[in-house]
Amino acid sequence: MQAVLDSQYQNLPFNHAEMDHAYGENVHILSTPMLMTLLARVCSPKVVQPEANRIFTELYIALVTAVVNGEFPRSKVEIPSRMIEHNEHGVYRGEVLDPDVRCAVAAVARAGILPSQVVFDRLNLLFHPQGIREDCFFVSRAVDKGQKVVGANVASSKIGGSLADHILLLPDPMGATGSSLVQTLDTYQEAGAGDPKRIVAMHLIVTPEYLKNLKKRYPGVVVYAIRLDRGLSPQDVLETKPGTRWDEERGLNDVHYIVPGGGGIGEVITNSWV
Repeated sequence: MQAVLDSQYQNLPFNHAEMDHAYGENVHILSTPMLMTLLARVCSPKVVQPEANRIFTELYIALVTAVVNGEFPRSKVEIPSRMIEHNEHGVYRGEVLDPDVRCAVAAVARAGILPSQVVFDRLNLLFHPQGIREDCFFVSRAVDKGQKVVGANVASSKIGGSLADHILLLPDPMGATGSSLVQTLDTYQEAGAGDPKRIVAMHLIVTPEYLKNLKKRYPGVVVYAIRLDRGLSPQDVLETKPGTRWDEERGLNDVHYIVPGGGGIGEVITNSWV
């Protein structure tokens, strides 16, 4: 008997709900009401453990959902449902995520491993686990005598193999200067890990300075963030569409912390205030 195909399942639609900006097509700012509510709450000094990590978990589940829907390959399947016992048409024939995708998740331990662990666990739920791995990096800011960030240092790393044919995800809460992410990618290159199919950075908050630095150093990286912070920009710049006056936008204070920002998100996640 010829298979019955429902056209609605053959090319599943997906569109991001995101802010309009002029930073380029590789940047997705997912400032939905629900996500902004949770992010504003977890950035409040009144929110501590265990509530904080419950909210961070929800935010990263939302981020990985957006990334998987927007960036990961799909395949066509035929999967019998429980109704096959009663009706020969009880078969789903249509698109799903390609279960054989290969993906590496970079855990930047300075901010705690919660973001990467949430992403890693969700990927293992969606795909064949043998294609999913987590690499580990201990990254710290490098600062000058005035505590201004001048780069980042990777004290140690654990890279589980080649990045060839992989999607590389970098779940790092704060995209402030971009130094940690750039240094992590540099470390992959220095280790000879090869070139991934796609690199996706996943942040709670990013700044215009971060986006500019990343575009200069690794222009092919796709960025997903919940919020763009440019709170130190002049008022007339704040009234424009993000990115149209990029050179005048400012989201970092003199020691490179984000404004309005979240203030020490890594310390909140780990409950270790150093």
